[in-house]
Amino acid sequence: MILTVTPNPSLDRTYEVLALKRGEVIRADSERTDPGGKGVNVSRAVAAAGRRTVAVLPLGGAPGALVAGLLDAQGLEVAPVPIAGNTRSNIALVESDGVLTKINASGPELTAAEQDLLLETVREQSLGADWIACCGSLPRGLAPSWYADVVTRAHAGGARIALDTSGRPLLEALRARPDVVKPNAEELAQAVGRPLTTVGDALKAAEELRGMGARAVLASLGADGQLLVEDSGAWFGSAPVDAVRSNVGAGDSSLAGFLVAGGSGPDALAAAVAHGAAAVRLPGSVMPAPADLDPAAVTVTDRIPLEHELTEPASCTP
Repeated sequence: MILTVTPNPSLDRTYEVLALKRGEVIRADSERTDPGGKGVNVSRAVAAAGRRTVAVLPLGGAPGALVAGLLDAQGLEVAPVPIAGNTRSNIALVESDGVLTKINASGPELTAAEQDLLLETVREQSLGADWIACCGSLPRGLAPSWYADVVTRAHAGGARIALDTSGRPLLEALRARPDVVKPNAEELAQAVGRPLTTVGDALKAAEELRGMGARAVLASLGADGQLLVEDSGAWFGSAPVDAVRSNVGAGDSSLAGFLVAGGSGPDALAAAVAHGAAAVRLPGSVMPAPADLDPAAVTVTDRIPLEHELTEPASCTP
């Protein structure tokens, strides 16, 4: 079983538009409403792959009720933590050329009692879990060290931890030695405090994160592919994508594929790349099913293309 923890979930509304024009009325070609938050997306992708998953997340107000209803309709197991505040609502605008603009709300502030209940729910639900995936930003009220505490508790209970967050919560958690961290290129650059322009730069940054405590690093490099760096070696994986429809949740889908495939080694990296490539071809934050995957299109090699320039160089500016 794969348990996911999403401290700051959302109700995600995605609109596909021809192009953004500031100050004008824009007609959407299509719209979707999905349960959101990085951990929620991981659970949705794990469930689509046919594996059992339980999603822990705080929910409140009308948006929280709608998120719960959408997850229930998808047959997803949820361990909700009731809160007084409203679950946040996010908006994604996807232009016809694949450019994505997101507006993410900050979310509610959790009270001390709600924080305790969230941590206790994670503890209860983690019994028997193979992996615990802690994903996304922390809501107001939770200390930057919250993920570090969860990592420590998970290891004490015998579970492995995958962490997908950024900024100070990531740096704090590294000291607790998470089993794998999954930054994108921007988050990787921020963590090491310098820009990344090549795959070689990203490899060096991933190795630095391992030196800071991460046991493995799965780095998403956007259209260029993904890197996996762990004790047994380093690999680079990629897959061609003819057209991007939406990259919302693509990284979350990659993490789900990686964990479902065992969470280590080149085969798990290949699964991550296949899931990510499939996700960007789907609308909104739809997670790919096995029929959407094209494993034969994935290439994984231990010959890292160090000089390959990143399509979108990563800035270290927070």
